[in-house]
Amino acid sequence: MRQSRHASFAPAGLGWLTVAGAKSDLPRERRLPGSARRLEDKFVEISDLWWRLGRAMGEDPTADISHAATCGVFGSDFGLMLAWSRMVEDLAAANTDCLVLCDDPWLFRHLAAIPGVHAGPAPPLARVEWRLRLRGVAARVRLAVRLFWSAVRLRPMRCTYRPGAAVVLVYGHPNSTASGHDAYFGALMTKMPAVQRVLHTDCPAWRARQLSADGRTVSLHAWGDPIFALGLIAETWAPRHELRRSPHGWLVRRAAARENSGGGPAMNRWQIHCQGRWLAAVKPRIVAWPWENHAWERALCRQARIVGSQTVGYQHTVIGPHQINYATFSNSDGLGSIPDTVVANGPAYRDEMRAWGIPPARLIVGGAFRFPAAFRNLFDPKGPVFVPLSAIPVIAARQLDAARDIAASGRRVLVKEHPMYPFAFAESDMLRRTNVPLTHQNGLSAVVYATGTSGLEAILAGIPTLRLLCEDRVSIDVLPAALTAVSAECGDLRAALAAVRPPRPVVQTDILAPVDWSLWRSLLDNDPSTKGQDPRKTAERPHA
Repeated sequence: MRQSRHASFAPAGLGWLTVAGAKSDLPRERRLPGSARRLEDKFVEISDLWWRLGRAMGEDPTADISHAATCGVFGSDFGLMLAWSRMVEDLAAANTDCLVLCDDPWLFRHLAAIPGVHAGPAPPLARVEWRLRLRGVAARVRLAVRLFWSAVRLRPMRCTYRPGAAVVLVYGHPNSTASGHDAYFGALMTKMPAVQRVLHTDCPAWRARQLSADGRTVSLHAWGDPIFALGLIAETWAPRHELRRSPHGWLVRRAAARENSGGGPAMNRWQIHCQGRWLAAVKPRIVAWPWENHAWERALCRQARIVGSQTVGYQHTVIGPHQINYATFSNSDGLGSIPDTVVANGPAYRDEMRAWGIPPARLIVGGAFRFPAAFRNLFDPKGPVFVPLSAIPVIAARQLDAARDIAASGRRVLVKEHPMYPFAFAESDMLRRTNVPLTHQNGLSAVVYATGTSGLEAILAGIPTLRLLCEDRVSIDVLPAALTAVSAECGDLRAALAAVRPPRPVVQTDILAPVDWSLWRSLLDNDPSTKGQDPRKTAERPHA
C-alpha cells in the first residue's frame, strides 16, 4: 500500500486499486476488475459490523448528534471505510499481489495494520486534523449566528400555535406550499384541517415565514433559546477513549474529525434542543414525520414519551438493502427510540423494516404520499435518456460524466437536479437540463440513476433502468427485494445502455400502496368520533 504520489515506484504490470478517492494515472487496464461491484458487495457484508459499532458508539453521551453512530449512510461514509477495509482484508488473505493507493491518513493507518498489507510511509495526519478543527470552529460560528437570529426572528410564532394538536413535523422542502400541499404528506393538511405543521430546523427563517402564511405552520426555531444557539460553537461529537483505541479506532477518529469539521453535529443538537422545548411547551397529542431513524429522530421519540405525545414515523420515501439506518440494530436503547407506530409506504418496504427489527405490532401500511396512485407507461424507444442527479455531490458528478458520454454517443439526454441539492453544469445540443420530474415526462428511452427514488419510479413506469456504479462510492440501492435494476460501471455504461430492455410488469400495489385515508384520519384527525381508534385495525386491508 502506498500514497498516490508514490505510485510511480510500483513494479511494472502490478494490478492496482484506489481507495477513499485517491487519484492515479496508472494504466486503466491494470485496475482491479469489477472494483465497483466488489465495493458494493463488501458494503452489504459490513452491515452487521456497522450496527455493532453504532451501538457501541451510541453509548457515548455526545453520540446522539452523530451520523456514524446511527449508521446514516447519507450522512456518514463510515460504512464506506469499513467496506474498503473488508475489501483489502480479502485481497491480503488471498495473497493477491495488488497495489493499493490511499491518501486518507486515517484509513491508511487502519489498513496498514491488516496482516498481509505491506505499507509505505503514511500520509501526514496532524496537519489535516488541525485544518479540520479550524474549519469546524468556523462552520459552527457561522451556524450559531444564523440560528441565534432565526430563534429571535421566529419567536412570535409561538403565539400562533394551538397546544394538544395532531402535528406533522417536516423538512423545508421547496415543493411544499402555504395552500395546503406538503411535499412529504401530500394533501393531508387539506383533507384534515385540524392538523398542524411544524418545520424542522433545516428550514431557513425566510422559508418558514412563507409557509406560515397558512396560519397553521410554525418553525421549531421559535422554541429555541438564542443563548443556547451561541453555545453551539463548542458542540462536537467526542467518542470515548476506548473507541479511539479499538481495532477500528482510526476509522472512529476519522468519522469524528470529519463530522466535527462542519456544522452537522451542532445542527443536530439544535434540532434536539428546539424539539424538546416545543414538546414540553405544546404537548401535541401526536407527532408524525418522515422517519429515517436518524439521531434527532431517536431523541424525538424519547422526548415525546416524557410529555405523553404519541409518535408516528412515516417511512421517508424508499429504503432498499443499503439504507441500514432504518434498522433498530444500532439503537443503543433498542426500541426505546423507535416511534410508537411506523407507517410503511407499501407491503414490500413493510417487510424490509420488519426484517430489520421493527416489531410487527408497531408496523402498518399507510400508503405512499409521494408517488402517483398509478404509474403510466413512459417508455418511448425514441425518447431521451433521463439522468436524475443524486443528492450526493460526488455521485452527481459521476452521473454528469456518464450523461456527457451518452450524449457524445449521439443520444439525447435530459439531466434533472435533485430539488434540495442544485448542481451546476453546462448544457449542449444533446444534453439538456430539465425541471420536469420523471413521472411527468412525455416519453423516455432509458433512465440512468445512482441514488434516490427515480430508479423505482422508472421501473414502475416501464422504462429501461440502469443503476450507475461508482468506483469510489456506493450508489445507495433503494429498490426492495422484489425489484432489480441492471447495474453498470462507468466504463461499461454505453454497452449496458444499448442492451437494457424494459422491465417486466410490476403490480404496483405490491410495492407501494395507495394512501389509506381512513388510517391517517384515525391517527391524526382531532374529530372526537375518530380519536382513540386503533390504527392497526384500520390497516388490516388487502394491501396491508
